[in-house]
Amino acid sequence: MYDLIIIGAGPAGITASVYAGRKKMQLLVISRDIGGQAAWSSDIENYTGYQFITGTDLVAKFEEHMRKYDIALKENETVTEVKKANNIISVKTDKGTYGAKSVIIASGKRSKELGVPGDKEFKNRGLTYCATCDGPLFSDKAVAVIGGGNSALDAALQLIKIAKRVYVINITSALSGDAVMRQKVEGSKIVTILNNTGVTAILGDKFLNGIKIKREGKEETFSVEGVFVEIGLIPNSEFTKDIEKNQIGEIKINCRNETNIPGIFAAGDVTDVPEKQIIIAAGEGSKAALSAFRYLAQHKF
Repeated sequence: MYDLIIIGAGPAGITASVYAGRKKMQLLVISRDIGGQAAWSSDIENYTGYQFITGTDLVAKFEEHMRKYDIALKENETVTEVKKANNIISVKTDKGTYGAKSVIIASGKRSKELGVPGDKEFKNRGLTYCATCDGPLFSDKAVAVIGGGNSALDAALQLIKIAKRVYVINITSALSGDAVMRQKVEGSKIVTILNNTGVTAILGDKFLNGIKIKREGKEETFSVEGVFVEIGLIPNSEFTKDIEKNQIGEIKINCRNETNIPGIFAAGDVTDVPEKQIIIAAGEGSKAALSAFRYLAQHKF
């Protein structure tokens, strides 16, 4: 029986674990991976204390800090259910069931799929959801980035250093990411930005070799060997059936990171906190851990 189980080991989950570890709580962290979306970021220039750091390096710092404490860690496990009964919370995974007095859900988000003909057939055969992971495979090739927000701009900035041509396919009238990132992308000679443009199909044979797009009522085909999908994220909250969520599946929390179920807290991108940033997720993780500690102090088990 643990004092606290933390679901997820991204910035929110890791920070929560550090705060809980310092409080000497008996703690278990369950996660499919270490780092979450932060590990996929390339150049991070807005995390306080670092003028520049890569996502990989920042996650390594997070993990190093977490492992300083006596924290039980279950990696490569997927949580399938969180349920409270008789004041005890059970966390079921694909490998077992664990009991706790309190839980912090920091399971983050995952990439939204494109949902057009060919996207499933050519996934990992030219179509990918991670420029940091797969970008180097497309050296000196023509590629397309689907999306217009910060994630899409981050992918484009990585690919500018690798590919020979980068098409940014954006369904809205203008790019919506940070001004600094927009300026860098718009200033590149190898980038073509196509606003008000939707992708209608992914083309290929054994491997992806093109995309079909629609703009101004006309369909066109572009020859590309890689497609990087960055059209938004979906909260990893399907296992929280009894917990209140908003219309897009984000867990509703108050300023103390409490959900509608006492003893169950949530933090980071899986919640309805308006901005999704690494530094915000980390701060929310610390708040959730302190709230969980307060909850345990106020209740008898």
